[in-house]
Amino acid sequence: MRSGYPNSLRTMYNQLRQHVAKVIAISDEEMSEFVGLFKEVSIKRKKFLIRPHQRVTTEYYIIHGCLKAYYLDDSGEEHIIQFAVEDWWISDFEAFFSGQLSKLYVEAIEDSLALGIEKEVLETVYMRIPKFERFFRIKTTSAFVSARKRILATLEKSVAQRYLDFCLTYPDIEKRVTNYQIANYLGIQPESLSRIRKHLELTS
Repeated sequence: MRSGYPNSLRTMYNQLRQHVAKVIAISDEEMSEFVGLFKEVSIKRKKFLIRPHQRVTTEYYIIHGCLKAYYLDDSGEEHIIQFAVEDWWISDFEAFFSGQLSKLYVEAIEDSLALGIEKEVLETVYMRIPKFERFFRIKTTSAFVSARKRILATLEKSVAQRYLDFCLTYPDIEKRVTNYQIANYLGIQPESLSRIRKHLELTS
């Protein structure tokens, strides 16, 4: 990492480096080039990174904060697809990869800070440093597998088990989001979530 970065930037980029190093081996020079391609993005609570009917050319790595990706159905009802907290990536990935217009909202639940990278920039990085293509391929595959597991869980698992899976996926997030948002993500009513919690407390 170049020593000329301010302390706040060094902290952010060190966090990103640790994230990358969990997946691929990377040199200081390669990482320095990579992190220099990101742009810092601050998002205030209840503000949007993405709205429907936009071109999506950026994906975001979360430094701190909490965001949600969701869509609104024809009746205006919200359906939460993903939460993103520290060390997670978020975007409307279907729009990002396909070039189609976005369908999702990506909204900050808390004041948040992210690092964004453009799709065209990534394509250049893949040519210059191919190991980053492997990094993003692994991350994308992992996200696909997680989404598939979530779909199967709705068919095969009880709501209580799905709630426990949620707690493993998002440790400590219950302190940061509302009961309604958790219930919405699980596809149940808040009252059902309260009953599940009480039952689990009694049986623990």
